[in-house]
Amino acid sequence: MVNTSEEVAAWLRLALSPGVGPETARRLLAAWGQPSAIFAQTESALGQVVSALQAQALCEAPAGWRELSEDTWRWLQASTEPGMARALITLGDPDYPAALLEIPDPPLMLYALGQVGALRQLDVGQSVAMVGSRNPTPQGLLNAREFARSLAASGLTIVSGLALGVDGAAHEGALLGAAAPGWGGALPTIAVVGTGLDRVYPRQHRDLARQIAQQGVLLSEYPLGTPPLAPNFPRRNRLISGLSQATLVVEAALQSGSLITAKQALEQGRDVMAIPGSIHATQSKGCHLLIKQGAKLVESAQDVLEELQGPGRVTQAPLALTPTTEELPEDALLSALGHDPVSLDALQARCGLPTAGLQAQLLELELLGQVARLPGGLFQRLVCA
Repeated sequence: MVNTSEEVAAWLRLALSPGVGPETARRLLAAWGQPSAIFAQTESALGQVVSALQAQALCEAPAGWRELSEDTWRWLQASTEPGMARALITLGDPDYPAALLEIPDPPLMLYALGQVGALRQLDVGQSVAMVGSRNPTPQGLLNAREFARSLAASGLTIVSGLALGVDGAAHEGALLGAAAPGWGGALPTIAVVGTGLDRVYPRQHRDLARQIAQQGVLLSEYPLGTPPLAPNFPRRNRLISGLSQATLVVEAALQSGSLITAKQALEQGRDVMAIPGSIHATQSKGCHLLIKQGAKLVESAQDVLEELQGPGRVTQAPLALTPTTEELPEDALLSALGHDPVSLDALQARCGLPTAGLQAQLLELELLGQVARLPGGLFQRLVCA
C-alpha cells in the first residue's frame, strides 16, 4: 500500500506517462523495482528496456501529473467514517487482490474505499460476479436481489459494477444477505466502478455506494476525477470477472456489456452461468445464447453453490491477514514451473504452497524477469536456473 506522497507521485507518473501501458510498466518494474528508481534512469538506460518514444515520454512529466498527485494524496489522507479506509494499492502490494494476479492484464494500481483490509481474505473460489441489464424486467430485478441475498448469506462475496438495474440489485441483495443471523462471510460485496472513486456514477446510487463502503469495498483502476467515459466500463468488466470464480448473467440483451464480461470470464478460465427467461423478452436473449454456447443454466442460488463446490473443484484457501512465510527457494520454484506453460492450480499441486504465498513468489519472479504471465491464467519460466 502506498504510504507517502512521494510514492503516490512516482506511481502516478508511471501510470500517466504517454504510451506506457501496464505491460510496459511491468517490464520497467522488473528492471528497476520501484517507480522512483525508474525515473532516476537516463533516457539511454530506459531505451534499453522500452522504445525510444517511451523512454522520451518517461523523462518528461505528464501533463497534470503534479496536481493529480497532490489531489490523490489529500484524498488518501481525508477522514472517513469509522471502520472505513482509503488506499492506493499497487501491483506487488500484500493488499493487492490475489485473484487479479491470475488475469493477463492486472491493473498497475487500484484505488480502494471501504473494508480494504478484507481484500487479503478474498477467496476467488468463494466469489461470484453478478451482471446484467441496466433495464431489467421486474422478474430480473427480483432474481438479482434474491440470488445475491442467498449467496451472500451463504458466505459468498458478490462482485458487480454499481450500474443501474441488475448491478444495483445484486449489491443490495448482498448487503441484505450479510445482515442474516449468523452470517460469517468476510466481505459481502465488491463494486468495481468505471470512474474515479471521488465521484459516484450513477448518482442514484450514492447511498448504495456509501453502504457498500461501510460493509464491502469500492474499487477502481481509474485516477481520481475520471468521469464516466464509455470505454472505461467494458474495460473494468475484466476486473469484475477476474475477482470471481464464476460470472452469473441474470438478464442480458444480445448486444450488452454483460456478454463482454462473460467472454472475459471464459478467457480468464472462470465459469459462466446464466438464468433463463421468457423467450419473448429481449433481456433474456443474451442469457439464452450463453446457455446454448455451454454456460451453466441455473434456476436457484443452490445451483450456483453446487457448481462452485462440485466434484474436482479446486478452491483457494482464505488468504491470511499477514503475508505467508511459507515459500520455496527460488531455484526450487523455477524447477517446479518446468519449461512449459502451467496454470496456478497445477503449479500449486506440484509444490504444495498456499495460494497467497505462491502468487506472491510468482509476482516477484515476474518482476525479476524470470517468469512471464500468459493469457488464460498461465505462467511460463523464462530463465533457466
